[in-house]
Amino acid sequence: MEFFYGAFSEEWERRKAVLLHERSLGRSGPADEEERRRRGGSGGGWPAGRGAFGPGIGSGRPFARRASGGGESGRPMRMRFTAIAKGSQPAVVKMASYGAGVRLGAMLGYVSRSGEVEVEDDRGERIRSRERLASLRGEWEHLLQNREESRDVGVFSVSIGNVPDRSGEALHELVRATLSRGLGERRFAYGMERRGEGSLAVSGVVVLRGPDGERLTGDAKAASIVQNRYDTRSSADDPSAVFSFDAYGNGVDYGTAKLRRLVETFEGDVHDERGMAIGNESLAGDLVQKGWRHQLHSRKSRDVMHLIMSARAGTDVDAFKDAARDFLADQFSGHRYVFALHDPAEDPKEEAEGGKRPHVHVHAIITMKSEFGERIETSPQIFREWRQLMAEKAREHGIQMEMTDRRELARAPAYGRNQVRPISRQGRTEHVGTSEAAHIRYQTKRSELASVARAPRSVEYTVTARRIWSELARANGDRAITAYALEQENRIETAWMRKKGETEMSAAVEKFGSKYQANMVWLQAIVSEADKVREMSRPEFEAYEKHVETALFRFERLVSAEERDKFEEIASAAREHVNVRREILELNDERRALESQRTELSAEGRGNDFSARGHDDPSIGDQPSREAREASERIEGARNGIERADAEGRSAAAAEREYAAALDAAAKLMVAGNSFMREVAENNADLRHAVEALERAQGGKAAATTATAGEDERRLSDESAMERYTGNRDAEADHDSEAAPQPPAQRRTQDAERGQETTPKSGEANRTDPPQQHIPRLDELDREEQERRDRDRDDFER
Repeated sequence: MEFFYGAFSEEWERRKAVLLHERSLGRSGPADEEERRRRGGSGGGWPAGRGAFGPGIGSGRPFARRASGGGESGRPMRMRFTAIAKGSQPAVVKMASYGAGVRLGAMLGYVSRSGEVEVEDDRGERIRSRERLASLRGEWEHLLQNREESRDVGVFSVSIGNVPDRSGEALHELVRATLSRGLGERRFAYGMERRGEGSLAVSGVVVLRGPDGERLTGDAKAASIVQNRYDTRSSADDPSAVFSFDAYGNGVDYGTAKLRRLVETFEGDVHDERGMAIGNESLAGDLVQKGWRHQLHSRKSRDVMHLIMSARAGTDVDAFKDAARDFLADQFSGHRYVFALHDPAEDPKEEAEGGKRPHVHVHAIITMKSEFGERIETSPQIFREWRQLMAEKAREHGIQMEMTDRRELARAPAYGRNQVRPISRQGRTEHVGTSEAAHIRYQTKRSELASVARAPRSVEYTVTARRIWSELARANGDRAITAYALEQENRIETAWMRKKGETEMSAAVEKFGSKYQANMVWLQAIVSEADKVREMSRPEFEAYEKHVETALFRFERLVSAEERDKFEEIASAAREHVNVRREILELNDERRALESQRTELSAEGRGNDFSARGHDDPSIGDQPSREAREASERIEGARNGIERADAEGRSAAAAEREYAAALDAAAKLMVAGNSFMREVAENNADLRHAVEALERAQGGKAAATTATAGEDERRLSDESAMERYTGNRDAEADHDSEAAPQPPAQRRTQDAERGQETTPKSGEANRTDPPQQHIPRLDELDREEQERRDRDRDDFER
């Protein structure tokens, strides 16, 4: 058979045709040899490993490894985090279910909406008819094992005769003893009703697999086995009993449905083999889900799997379909599959029936076994590789998508489909948990409550993710990225705080013996936690407030009616404490806002003054003013860094060293003759002290330099004013001589002759007079600054 490779329009179609053709000839092609060398396999011939065609061929993993760069390496964490902060959507590839070959028709019908939605197979054929869909079962038959499902739960009936005259608990003990003689140590539940004098009709549900590993078949043969055991174990004084099985089924769902029907039939008068009452459907579900699940040892034939790939609402539909097609072709080469795109705009299924989901997604039905005999392996690492490959294919088609891990974003763990049942399909599907624990898990995921994994390896991974988020927040100039990174960092910290609280709660219960006392101790520790912190940031306070409310909520559930008043008093005191901390936080925010506003106004004033004294000549004054501004900004940034050091988890000593270095650099500029720094020093006592120390160290040399620089600046200012005066003299000749402007030097001379004291403009004395003459003034400014700080502190404490 001859192939014309140019006949294929897509690269993946050509690759698949080459692979299948070479496999049919019994040899491997260049692509296989290259893949084998890359994975460290043997250079020629068949690779060593399991299966006729070696590991990886058809297992769905080699292409993922090639695409992701080898397991967890992929794209660096920092690169992915930056893309997520910019708006990239997460790659969603999830396993919906497995199915046996007998369910293939139903699964294909669901994906194709009963033939109304176009389906595409692994060969690129587009299927639009039910007849063609039905024919796929025959084409895939050689890949389906069609293994029978295990029989896990049986429905039985027992007729008991010669019953002694008993009632209440004594009668239940008799029935349980009778059933245990036949069923052995298996778990069961039953209901009973009287049938005439001395006879009972018992109906029940039983786990078919016993603790010894024996599994009953739930049919007539099993009934005869149970009957023989009862006859052997019973005595002449025991009542007679006739056992029979009515039905059997597979899995937890079947057992739950049958037990709930039993509860409904007997109106809640149902008990298990231990005598525990099962009075409602909720208790019935809990018994099967929690008590019987692990004893079922259920198994189903996994011939096909149902995979779902999702994207955000608004994603380009055609681009996403192309990305999904490429993902399936690369990941599941050698497997048979079909896939269909469900677009809410074109979904024929109504929203109330589960259709028209608000986001675009692709359903795929894939055979677990490949044409080469290898089966798909699934594990958390494999799913991670699938998400990496899906994100890569999406980016190739212009969709910004990244692989994400719930540990990186402090997301709650997912819930399984057996843990919830849908109650509304309007918009986003609403569920309710099948048990209290399952509902809590569902609510936690639904509300996206911050959560961290507990395993040591996951804890280490989360610590690394937090460090990367922190670095991204500190080192990125993009405000949007910085804000998102800070949000994720705070989210992880909140999750850690909650985890710590739960750990402390468990320890308190262990120590104090009761949850009431433990909650009291825990609440006291949480409320007093804020007192150990000098100043909280707003995210820290919000986490602290939520922590207190959680403790109060748990505490309230354990309080009896007699202790309600005492609890209200404790809760009121705790909330009052939180309110005080909130007021302190708001005062701190106001103080920082005022300081920031004052700094901006001061900087604006300096900027205007700098511009006014720029002499209209770029070569004069621009560089000194720029250096002064940069030094001022560096000082302000270092000072703010000291205030944020505790909140950011940085060393206070390192922040103080940065502040000292900024002061030293500014002082050197000032001593070197930069007169603009004098105005900065007017509002910064620390800078003045640094200048004084530097001047003393240099033995007065800086004073002369500064005085000379001030004199030069004054001379330049006078020359500029004289030029303006000369240029405007003719135009102002008609004005009165008293109103005529005078050069600054001439004006100062006249003032001196009249005995008037010259009043310089703000900052002029600092620019022109020697530093030795300003020591008293610096001391006075220092005292004023200290008094202002004392007043601010007093206002804050009040």
